[in-house]
Amino acid sequence: MITGKAYKVNILIVGCTRVGAELASVLCEKGHDVSVMDRQSDALEHLSEGFTGLTFKGVPIDNDDLVAAGIEACDVVCAVTDNDNVNIMVAQIAKEIYKVPKVMAAIEDVEKEDLYQKYGMNSICPTRLTLDAVVSAIDEYEGQSWVQFGNHRVKFYSMPVPKELIETRCAEINYEENEILYAIIRDGGNFVLVNNSNILLKEGDTLIFSKLVD
Repeated sequence: MITGKAYKVNILIVGCTRVGAELASVLCEKGHDVSVMDRQSDALEHLSEGFTGLTFKGVPIDNDDLVAAGIEACDVVCAVTDNDNVNIMVAQIAKEIYKVPKVMAAIEDVEKEDLYQKYGMNSICPTRLTLDAVVSAIDEYEGQSWVQFGNHRVKFYSMPVPKELIETRCAEINYEENEILYAIIRDGGNFVLVNNSNILLKEGDTLIFSKLVD
């Protein structure tokens, strides 16, 4: 775990996505030596004006580019590109070839994350973290909670599906402003993300709404 300013850590972030850029800024503020690498020069523009580390343009899985970015001297490598397979390959290269002590990879696909961890590799799954955070918050606050996403606060609340909405499609719900149906907990405990407006609501469903507050 990277903490505070107790000691300085040499960190290479591969992938200047929004997550990568934000991670780089936070780690710089904590006093660590941070380098960021991306295959696109434009992506490096995501970094904040306060970023004081080094930037490199290069192919994430190219050994020469990784060496140029300083992987041989790294204490930590974080692979956070927008491609799960690339993140996995970068993490394996860092761990197996360059023997980096701590390697993390962002894996969006939950099934890939499970497989990855079976091989003893460290990974972070934003999808799972989001779901776990939302469900835990709802359980803890008895159906309603506030969650901070970046600079915005989102309210989550749950309710049993009203009788009048049974056999109704998600698109037919009358939402308040800035409100959406985020997920459904089906009878039996299955968690369903609402990414299709044609999903039919069923008896026994618990609806999880999200509303942007500020």
